[in-house]
Amino acid sequence: MTGQGGEGVFVPRTLALTAGRDKSGRPESCGVTFAAGQVTALLGPTGSGKSRFLSDIESMAQGDTPTGRTLLLDGRAPDADERFALTGRLVAQLTQNMNFVLDMGVRDFLLTHAESRGAAEPRAVAERVFAAANALAGEPFGPDGQLTQLSGGQSRALMIADTALLSWSPVLLIDEIENAGVDKKKALELLVRSDKIVVMATHDPVLALSAHRRLVFENGAVRAVQERSAREEGVLAGLSAMEAEISRVRERLRHGADVGHGPGGGHGGAS
Repeated sequence: MTGQGGEGVFVPRTLALTAGRDKSGRPESCGVTFAAGQVTALLGPTGSGKSRFLSDIESMAQGDTPTGRTLLLDGRAPDADERFALTGRLVAQLTQNMNFVLDMGVRDFLLTHAESRGAAEPRAVAERVFAAANALAGEPFGPDGQLTQLSGGQSRALMIADTALLSWSPVLLIDEIENAGVDKKKALELLVRSDKIVVMATHDPVLALSAHRRLVFENGAVRAVQERSAREEGVLAGLSAMEAEISRVRERLRHGADVGHGPGGGHGGAS
């Protein structure tokens, strides 16, 4: 179903990229269609074409990029306003290197953003975004702190929560969220609940297997489209358990605990 965003503009329920060409000029094997509420992982070695694919979506390519791909919104080409708007863009993007440059308090920023979006209860919305961001961040932060004083992980946690819960942009592109210093599992769950089209480039096996499907890239083009199999469900469970144990040990080390004594190990110290 096609809807209207918070700015009163067209919000697509599907997005498609037609098949283009690889770095050698050979035709791409297939085009790809994305749906709201679906998470797609992009996989492949560095230089295989993942970033170019994200760029084709972000720029709403119309056969005018090196790949020759064309983007369609609910089956039609975007108009000039949708492609080149400076505000109210259909596509939002998060990368591992993003940080805030606005010198403003966290609470004030969220409240201002909620009010600009016309939220019925801006303070309640701002509090919900703040709580979600703290759930994602490795180190909690307060509402009165300045945006520019947040750590990299705290900044990305706030951006992810703000984008998922407050931004109306229906398409979200993510570049290597595993290196952003946030709880990636909780972040992915939050993004799925946001009912957005989520496309993420990743090298992380847990994120790749957690996605609804995977696009495998080679020589600048999509080589395969893969759905998660029943056997892979078991692999994902095993990897998630391993990550949980690694996270537990990491937290104990951060607090000076001696991890050599098992879950109930005592405090470390000089001998």
